[in-house]
Amino acid sequence: MLPRIAIPMPHSGDREYAERALPQYEHAVKIAGGEPVRIPVDRPPAEVMKLIEHCDAVLLPGSRADVDPAKYDAVRAPQTNTADPGRDTVDELLLQDAYNMRKPVLGICYGLQTLNVYRTGTLIQHIESPVNHEAGRKVAVAHPVKVEPGSKLAEIIAAGEIPVNSSHHQAADVVGDGLRVVARSPQDGVIEALEGISPDHFVLAVQWHPERSVDDDEPSKAIFRSLVDAAKTRHDKLAGEFESV
Repeated sequence: MLPRIAIPMPHSGDREYAERALPQYEHAVKIAGGEPVRIPVDRPPAEVMKLIEHCDAVLLPGSRADVDPAKYDAVRAPQTNTADPGRDTVDELLLQDAYNMRKPVLGICYGLQTLNVYRTGTLIQHIESPVNHEAGRKVAVAHPVKVEPGSKLAEIIAAGEIPVNSSHHQAADVVGDGLRVVARSPQDGVIEALEGISPDHFVLAVQWHPERSVDDDEPSKAIFRSLVDAAKTRHDKLAGEFESV
């Protein structure tokens, strides 16, 4: 049985965007050896939880929305996009379940931001930098990212610096509880990746979009393989414990 990876629909109010964006994440999970499971963001929480219970890991994708600044006690900046309450609710349900049950987590772009806020961190609402973090999907390489030596991310991608795409205008500021910075943009210091500090719980989030380059970029492939491998390890461990009872 393939590890089941829960992926929420990217946006509750923009169906065209969500249906266009989601297949990239599903493809990345499939080629890594996992089974993607679409999680609706317009259903009652009890219905969502029934779907989540049968998943082995969580992938939080990007979004056109921004996290509501009220969630981290900030005044909304003029550049901050409209929040997506439906997506936020499902992300919180997924993260609550993942932290309670020690399910692996991978956050991508908006997924990094919602993870950081869930863990009581804060966000920069609009990046002011000579680096173009909003380059968009048509720009394959926007800027380099410097990875922290000795981090789980460095182990996964087997490199200290990699070129990445970029489609964001916000970033993590104060880092949330149980997370640490493991990559930055070397030109302006913007946080580009976070990971969990608990050795028995796989939590990784990147600010770029590895799903866009997964077919021809080894570090991108490795990021998704690491999530699926962690999910499989957890699944096999639980199955073994259940059989031994």
